[in-house]
Amino acid sequence: MITVAIAEDHQALIDGIRSYVKYEEDIKIIGHANNGEELLKLVRLKQPKVVLCDIRMPKLDGIEATKTILKDLPYTKIVAFTMFDQDEAVKQMLDAGAQGYILKNSSLEVVLEAIRTVASGKTYYDKKIQPTNGGKNSSKSVLSAREREILQLIAKGRTSHQIADELFIGKSTVDTHRKNMIRKLDLSGAGELLRYAVEKKYEF
Repeated sequence: MITVAIAEDHQALIDGIRSYVKYEEDIKIIGHANNGEELLKLVRLKQPKVVLCDIRMPKLDGIEATKTILKDLPYTKIVAFTMFDQDEAVKQMLDAGAQGYILKNSSLEVVLEAIRTVASGKTYYDKKIQPTNGGKNSSKSVLSAREREILQLIAKGRTSHQIADELFIGKSTVDTHRKNMIRKLDLSGAGELLRYAVEKKYEF
């Protein structure tokens, strides 16, 4: 039996996975956690074979949680679970010891395939991502140093006015950098830039 713990704060997603998995004879969900600290307690208590681990979590992110889990329980298999297919996030999770990486918008069949694959001792990557590819969505490859600096501040929730004050530049300059980043990263607008920045904060 492959025992599984889920680290995720969206209850609907947890419920969906539970409903799907309950018909599988070889997989059992033994618990879930809404933040990194809860995950550590759950894993230490129940010692699941596989952990589906969100990267962005309150109190302790997935990267640090993965490092701690594998230090205490090195035979645990970790599958990173995230919304974004970003190279640096993939790299840091893999460097931390994760054996798999899947996107939250993947089918439940992919989730089961990932669980079974890592449980067997192999690695699993969602077909939508390429962990070693530093392509156009890698901010280090396409953004200037100033743009990366502004992206980091966006990830911290700063407004354009606050960024301008902090960097001693004009608000119009910040707005221009925002527009350039949206264009360079092939994003659809300010909202998507914010989501991208929050996920990319692990690069800085």
